[in-house]
Amino acid sequence: MKMQKITKAVIAIAGYGTRFLPATKVQPKEMLSIIDKPVIQYIVEELIDSGIKDIIMVTRGQYTLESHFDNNIDLEVFLEKNNKTEILKELIQLPKKANYIYVRQKKHLPYGNGTPLLVAKNLIKDEENFVYVFGDDLVKSKTPGTAQLIDYSYKNPSKIIIATQNVAKSDVSKYGIVKLGKDNKTVENIIEKPKIEDAPTTLATFGRFILNKEVITELSKKKIGKDRELWLMDAISTLAKQNKVISLNIEGLWLTTGDPLNFIITTLEYAKDRKDLWEGIKKYINGI
Repeated sequence: MKMQKITKAVIAIAGYGTRFLPATKVQPKEMLSIIDKPVIQYIVEELIDSGIKDIIMVTRGQYTLESHFDNNIDLEVFLEKNNKTEILKELIQLPKKANYIYVRQKKHLPYGNGTPLLVAKNLIKDEENFVYVFGDDLVKSKTPGTAQLIDYSYKNPSKIIIATQNVAKSDVSKYGIVKLGKDNKTVENIIEKPKIEDAPTTLATFGRFILNKEVITELSKKKIGKDRELWLMDAISTLAKQNKVISLNIEGLWLTTGDPLNFIITTLEYAKDRKDLWEGIKKYINGI
């Protein structure tokens, strides 16, 4: 089966960010900065570097996010007058690198990480495979995490692809945990946040997927799951029983920014790459 090139992505950015209140009262948690760049920009740059052209962001109407990927003429004039050419070039280029589409998640829809796909469904063609991304997961890797998924998908064009990595056994209750078939790639089942004793493996899903309209059709049935939420994993698990889902163990460092502790850890991981920061950070930590 020949597969069309994957050039479209949907990013889920419709959560409330309650673990970061009051910082997220008027801005999405995805706009919180890892050093000097918001989380969402790291994700967008990964998508662009993976060949994505159309980026659909499902939001709650967070205008600061929309403004971030638009031009700011006053700021650009100021930077030009003050010879801040390097950062000026970056700011000017970002709005041009992709087609940014913003869709607001309606309040009448159920809450859950599957809901943004219902919001974006009319923007997805019936025969189209696309990338789905959670707005608080980052991947540090030589080859972008999304590019790894896309390349793997071209070799398996009729399959749903889920990104996975092994986690500590003590952490399985935080994630969707995958049970694989005998070929070690076909997904037989996904258990959402199981108890340690109920986890079939330590292979956890994280926020990178290659999906198709079948997943959206399944979610459209609005089968509410655990904690009265609409879970993407419930829809994928249903399709896994039809032998339509495979797993790819992503190479690279998977980082989550969904809570304050992991946000700080992620910041430190990116600070390691900054010569202007890391020595000072190490000196401070050693002095504590």
